[in-house]
Amino acid sequence: MPELPEVETVRRGLQQVLCGRGIIEVDVRSARTIRRQAEGSTGLVAGVLGATVAGVHRRGKYLWWALDGTPSRVLTAHLGMSGHFRHGDPADAWTPHERIRFTLDKGSRLSFVDQRTFGWVLAEDAESGVPDSVSHVALDPFDAAFDRRSVARALGSRRTEVKRALLDQTMVSGIGNIYADEALWRARIHPRRATLGLAVSTGVRLLSSAEEVMREAIVAGGTSFDPLYVNVNGESGWFARDLAAYGRAGEPCRRCGRRIARERFMGRSSYLCPRCQRLA
Repeated sequence: MPELPEVETVRRGLQQVLCGRGIIEVDVRSARTIRRQAEGSTGLVAGVLGATVAGVHRRGKYLWWALDGTPSRVLTAHLGMSGHFRHGDPADAWTPHERIRFTLDKGSRLSFVDQRTFGWVLAEDAESGVPDSVSHVALDPFDAAFDRRSVARALGSRRTEVKRALLDQTMVSGIGNIYADEALWRARIHPRRATLGLAVSTGVRLLSSAEEVMREAIVAGGTSFDPLYVNVNGESGWFARDLAAYGRAGEPCRRCGRRIARERFMGRSSYLCPRCQRLA
């Protein structure tokens, strides 16, 4: 599933191709993609048709387009497992997994493509500046209002394991399995370390590591293990080659040389260095 760096890469691509463009036609070919929309395709079309995109924003793994001309209305999107947007010509033939096509003024279109159909789009209200469907999501480390020390204190009061806490989108958003493993490796913290009593300084170090690795990933266009994840121009990210822990089981740790281990975690995997990330 795309995490913050991949979604931010998509946001930047959308910002370039959408801002100032009017939506002149909407064609929906998947009811599942608009399953959250009241009144289905009628509600979606009513919410966005004729609007001009004023900006593209993100919190954690959620995107939304601010729509000028439809007060307090936005188009929110979650990419799910395989969703992505593709920019192209309105005359292009529909592709097999193209779910929605937005025809834009000045002769272009933007399509939401989603093979596995876990993603969704929703025209909704955003009275506070944040869509209603995103209001429950915590700030991410790139938000100007994000307070590392406050989040670190909250981490230390939880009765859970540190990786579980990082993946809790009501604590800090945008971090998924890949970047949790990378942040924990950088901070030298074992994924199963208890959060209760975690020192604020340790929590701050971990959150700083998460921001650092995700910032580097954004520069690289994200991590593209899955060919279904691409930017609006069809390009894949290349941060996979810089991963220090995730997906490197059996390979030497780039810090100490010990082989990276893989452990089962919540039906998935955790990757860590047994020497650098000891479980106290």
